Amino acid sequence: MPNQNGSVYGLTILSPIIEDPKATPSHDLQIRDYLAQLSTREDSPFAQAPGTHLARLVVMDDVVYVGAPSREEHLKSKYLIFESNCDGDLDSYLSGLATKIPEHLDAVWKHCVGYPGAANRTAFLSYMKACQLETTFFFAAVNNKSVTEALRALQTQTAVADFIATHQGVDAATLQREFIQFAAHLKSQPIPPPGSMGPHRTIKTGGHNE
Repeated sequence: MPNQNGSVYGLTILSPIIEDPKATPSHDLQIRDYLAQLSTREDSPFAQAPGTHLARLVVMDDVVYVGAPSREEHLKSKYLIFESNCDGDLDSYLSGLATKIPEHLDAVWKHCVGYPGAANRTAFLSYMKACQLETTFFFAAVNNKSVTEALRALQTQTAVADFIATHQGVDAATLQREFIQFAAHLKSQPIPPPGSMGPHRTIKTGGHNE
Protein backbone atom coordinates (compact mmCIF):
# COMPACT_ATOMS: atom_id res chain seq x y z
CA MET A 1 0.00 0.00 0.00
CA PRO A 2 1.24 3.58 -0.59
CA ASN A 3 3.12 5.13 2.36
CA GLN A 4 3.54 1.70 3.98
CA ASN A 5 6.06 -1.12 3.62
CA GLY A 6 5.60 -3.82 6.23
CA SER A 7 5.35 -2.08 9.58
CA VAL A 8 7.36 0.96 8.44
CA TYR A 9 5.62 4.16 7.30
CA GLY A 10 7.12 6.44 4.64
CA LEU A 11 6.16 10.05 5.34
CA THR A 12 6.61 12.87 2.81
CA ILE A 13 5.49 16.40 3.68
CA LEU A 14 5.85 19.55 1.56
CA SER A 15 5.12 22.81 3.37
CA PRO A 16 5.13 26.13 1.47
CA ILE A 17 7.58 28.62 2.97
CA ILE A 18 6.38 32.16 3.72
CA GLU A 19 7.40 34.71 1.10
CA ASP A 20 7.91 38.06 2.86
CA PRO A 21 10.20 40.63 1.19
CA LYS A 22 10.44 42.45 4.54
CA ALA A 23 11.83 39.44 6.39
CA THR A 24 15.57 39.76 7.03
CA PRO A 25 16.95 37.22 6.56
CA SER A 26 14.29 35.53 4.44
CA HIS A 27 12.25 32.71 5.94
CA ASP A 28 13.95 30.06 3.83
CA LEU A 29 17.37 31.26 4.98
CA GLN A 30 16.25 31.17 8.60
CA ILE A 31 15.16 27.54 8.12
CA ARG A 32 18.48 26.65 6.48
CA ASP A 33 20.42 28.29 9.30
CA TYR A 34 18.46 26.43 11.99
CA LEU A 35 18.78 23.07 10.24
CA ALA A 36 22.52 23.56 9.73
CA GLN A 37 22.97 23.79 13.51
CA LEU A 38 21.09 20.58 14.33
CA SER A 39 23.08 17.49 15.26
CA THR A 40 22.80 14.37 13.11
CA ARG A 41 23.96 12.11 15.94
CA GLU A 42 22.22 10.75 19.04
CA ASP A 43 21.45 14.26 20.31
CA SER A 44 19.52 15.01 17.12
CA PRO A 45 15.92 16.04 17.81
CA PHE A 46 14.67 13.28 15.53
CA ALA A 47 16.74 10.69 17.38
CA GLN A 48 14.73 11.70 20.45
CA ALA A 49 11.44 11.33 18.60
CA PRO A 50 9.97 7.84 19.05
CA GLY A 51 10.05 5.42 16.14
CA THR A 52 12.20 7.41 13.70
CA HIS A 53 14.35 5.26 11.42
CA LEU A 54 15.51 8.26 9.40
CA ALA A 55 14.48 11.85 8.87
CA ARG A 56 15.47 14.41 6.27
CA LEU A 57 14.66 18.11 6.03
CA VAL A 58 15.44 20.06 2.85
CA VAL A 59 14.54 23.50 1.49
CA MET A 60 13.50 23.24 -2.17
CA ASP A 61 13.92 26.50 -4.10
CA ASP A 62 12.42 25.41 -7.41
CA VAL A 63 12.03 22.46 -9.76
CA VAL A 64 14.62 21.71 -12.43
CA TYR A 65 13.77 21.97 -16.13
CA VAL A 66 15.18 18.88 -17.82
CA GLY A 67 14.52 19.98 -21.40
CA ALA A 68 12.19 18.90 -24.18
CA PRO A 69 9.77 17.22 -24.40
CA SER A 70 9.10 18.42 -20.83
CA ARG A 71 7.45 21.78 -20.28
CA GLU A 72 9.32 24.34 -18.20
CA GLU A 73 7.56 24.90 -14.88
CA HIS A 74 8.34 26.75 -11.67
CA LEU A 75 7.09 26.60 -8.10
CA LYS A 76 4.99 29.47 -6.76
CA SER A 77 6.97 29.42 -3.52
CA LYS A 78 9.86 27.66 -1.89
CA TYR A 79 9.01 24.49 0.04
CA LEU A 80 10.24 22.75 3.14
CA ILE A 81 10.46 19.02 2.43
CA PHE A 82 10.25 16.62 5.37
CA GLU A 83 10.79 12.92 4.78
CA SER A 84 10.77 10.26 7.45
CA ASN A 85 10.69 6.48 7.77
CA CYS A 86 8.98 5.64 11.02
CA ASP A 87 7.35 2.88 13.01
CA GLY A 88 3.61 2.62 13.47
CA ASP A 89 0.75 4.74 12.18
CA LEU A 90 0.90 8.36 11.09
CA ASP A 91 -1.15 9.90 13.91
CA SER A 92 0.94 8.23 16.61
CA TYR A 93 4.20 9.31 14.98
CA LEU A 94 3.17 12.94 14.46
CA SER A 95 1.79 13.09 18.00
CA GLY A 96 5.10 11.74 19.27
CA LEU A 97 6.97 14.49 17.44
CA ALA A 98 4.69 17.15 18.90
CA THR A 99 5.19 15.73 22.39
CA LYS A 100 8.96 15.17 22.31
CA ILE A 101 10.36 18.00 20.16
CA PRO A 102 7.72 20.77 19.91
CA GLU A 103 10.31 23.54 20.19
CA HIS A 104 12.24 22.24 17.17
CA LEU A 105 9.09 21.74 15.12
CA ASP A 106 7.96 25.28 15.87
CA ALA A 107 11.42 26.76 15.18
CA VAL A 108 11.39 25.25 11.68
CA TRP A 109 7.74 25.22 10.60
CA LYS A 110 6.90 28.70 11.94
CA HIS A 111 8.41 29.88 8.66
CA CYS A 112 5.81 27.92 6.68
CA VAL A 113 2.42 29.16 5.51
CA GLY A 114 -0.45 28.32 7.86
CA TYR A 115 1.53 26.43 10.49
CA PRO A 116 -0.57 26.38 13.70
CA GLY A 117 2.13 25.32 16.17
CA ALA A 118 2.72 21.98 17.87
CA ALA A 119 0.82 22.90 21.05
CA ASN A 120 -2.53 22.69 19.26
CA ARG A 121 -2.35 18.95 18.64
CA THR A 122 -5.50 18.67 16.51
CA ALA A 123 -4.54 21.60 14.30
CA PHE A 124 -0.95 20.34 14.07
CA LEU A 125 -2.04 16.90 12.87
CA SER A 126 -4.45 18.41 10.36
CA TYR A 127 -1.79 20.76 9.00
CA MET A 128 0.81 18.02 8.54
CA LYS A 129 -1.70 15.74 6.82
CA ALA A 130 -2.82 18.57 4.52
CA CYS A 131 0.83 19.02 3.43
CA GLN A 132 1.44 15.28 3.03
CA LEU A 133 2.15 13.70 -0.34
CA GLU A 134 1.47 10.06 -1.00
CA THR A 135 4.73 8.10 -0.86
CA THR A 136 4.71 5.73 -3.83
CA PHE A 137 7.31 3.08 -4.66
CA PHE A 138 8.30 3.13 -1.00
CA PHE A 139 11.13 0.76 -0.07
CA ALA A 140 11.87 0.22 3.61
CA ALA A 141 15.26 -1.36 4.19
CA VAL A 142 14.13 -2.78 7.54
CA ASN A 143 10.57 -3.65 6.45
CA ASN A 144 9.04 -5.27 9.58
CA LYS A 145 11.80 -4.38 12.04
CA SER A 146 11.34 -1.66 14.62
CA VAL A 147 13.92 1.03 15.39
CA THR A 148 15.00 -0.94 18.46
CA GLU A 149 15.46 -4.14 16.46
CA ALA A 150 17.38 -2.30 13.74
CA LEU A 151 19.71 -0.71 16.30
CA ARG A 152 20.43 -4.10 17.88
CA ALA A 153 21.20 -5.56 14.44
CA LEU A 154 23.59 -2.68 13.62
CA GLN A 155 25.26 -3.08 17.01
CA THR A 156 25.77 -6.79 16.37
CA GLN A 157 27.05 -6.23 12.83
CA THR A 158 29.60 -3.65 14.00
CA ALA A 159 30.77 -5.76 16.93
CA VAL A 160 31.18 -8.91 14.85
CA ALA A 161 33.14 -7.01 12.19
CA ASP A 162 35.45 -5.60 14.89
CA PHE A 163 35.88 -9.04 16.41
CA ILE A 164 36.85 -10.55 13.06
CA ALA A 165 39.27 -7.72 12.29
CA THR A 166 41.05 -8.06 15.63
CA HIS A 167 41.26 -11.87 15.64
CA GLN A 168 43.02 -12.48 12.35
CA GLY A 169 45.57 -15.29 12.78
CA VAL A 170 44.46 -16.24 16.31
CA ASP A 171 44.72 -19.97 17.02
CA ALA A 172 41.50 -21.98 17.03
CA ALA A 173 41.36 -22.64 20.76
CA THR A 174 41.82 -18.96 21.64
CA LEU A 175 39.37 -17.92 18.96
CA GLN A 176 36.67 -20.26 20.27
CA ARG A 177 37.19 -19.19 23.88
CA GLU A 178 37.15 -15.48 23.12
CA PHE A 179 34.20 -15.75 20.76
CA ILE A 180 32.14 -17.33 23.56
CA GLN A 181 33.16 -14.46 25.84
CA PHE A 182 32.44 -11.97 23.08
CA ALA A 183 28.94 -13.35 22.39
CA ALA A 184 28.02 -13.32 26.09
CA HIS A 185 29.33 -9.78 26.52
CA LEU A 186 27.50 -8.53 23.41
CA LYS A 187 24.24 -10.06 24.58
CA SER A 188 24.52 -8.19 27.89
CA GLN A 189 25.07 -4.79 26.24
CA PRO A 190 22.24 -2.24 26.26
CA ILE A 191 20.69 -1.30 22.95
CA PRO A 192 22.48 1.79 21.60
CA PRO A 193 20.47 5.01 21.46
CA PRO A 194 19.04 6.19 18.12
CA GLY A 195 21.53 8.20 16.11
CA SER A 196 24.57 6.59 17.72
CA MET A 197 25.28 3.87 15.15
CA GLY A 198 27.29 5.95 12.70
CA PRO A 199 30.03 4.63 10.39
CA HIS A 200 32.75 5.12 13.00
CA ARG A 201 30.90 3.58 15.93
CA THR A 202 33.02 1.10 17.91
CA ILE A 203 31.49 -1.42 20.31
CA LYS A 204 33.78 -2.68 23.06
CA THR A 205 33.10 -6.36 23.53
CA GLY A 206 35.97 -7.63 25.69
CA GLY A 207 38.39 -10.43 24.85
CA HIS A 208 41.42 -10.30 22.60
CA ASN A 209 40.85 -6.75 21.29
CA GLU A 210 41.02 -4.97 24.66
